[in-house]
Amino acid sequence: MSSSNTTSPVSYFIADLHLADNRPDITACFLSFLQNQAPKAEKLFILGDLFEYWLGDDDDSPFVETIANALKTLSTQTKIFFIQGNRDFLLGKAFAKRSGMTLLPDVEKISLYRQELIILHGDTLCTRDLAYQAFRKKSRSWWWQGIMKNLPLFLRKRIAENYRKKSAASTAMKSQDIMDVTQQEVERVMADMQVDLMIHGHTHRPDVHHFTSENVARTRVVLGDWYDQGSWLKFTPQGYELLNQPFDRK
Repeated sequence: MSSSNTTSPVSYFIADLHLADNRPDITACFLSFLQNQAPKAEKLFILGDLFEYWLGDDDDSPFVETIANALKTLSTQTKIFFIQGNRDFLLGKAFAKRSGMTLLPDVEKISLYRQELIILHGDTLCTRDLAYQAFRKKSRSWWWQGIMKNLPLFLRKRIAENYRKKSAASTAMKSQDIMDVTQQEVERVMADMQVDLMIHGHTHRPDVHHFTSENVARTRVVLGDWYDQGSWLKFTPQGYELLNQPFDRK
């Protein structure tokens, strides 16, 4: 751990980068973040959708190798934790090992600088999106994942691209209300886990929401996506703030 981490502890949270080889601007911003901002942190939490889609841990394409190597380099000085998102839920132990990340469950309660909080991708909070929740349940089953992982890589890629097209069409037809979190579910999860702070991604609506539930003041922090800029949450013993970095358009 560097001396800067000892004197001024900091951790970062990111989500929804949707890295893909056809978006070099996002990749460049992420690699810059890993080289310049992230090494200052004790911990980096990646809360899902690091990739636009994940075909399986056997994907050894140059693009995937670039990301894995950059993460592995960072992991020598910063602890990296990963929660699967709705786009990269097939990312498993093999890729986590080669990139130096620790896999966490869908919802994890952590203690950070004497603050207890829960972290998650956020898709499980969108309970009004019944069609997606049905797909999520199926796609997390052992039999569905077993079938997918045994298909040839080129066929998995074709299926993933087809799913992306269908998902985009379906999203365009849904109301913003359906695709956002359900407040009742947020309150239920926080009450069950006995915390007053939640951090998640998924909705692409970066904000800090304060509310009262069961006579307890609670806060929900939503991370930003990386479609148009880099976005992360800086978390220190003094508090936290959402930050962003424009893409280098040169």
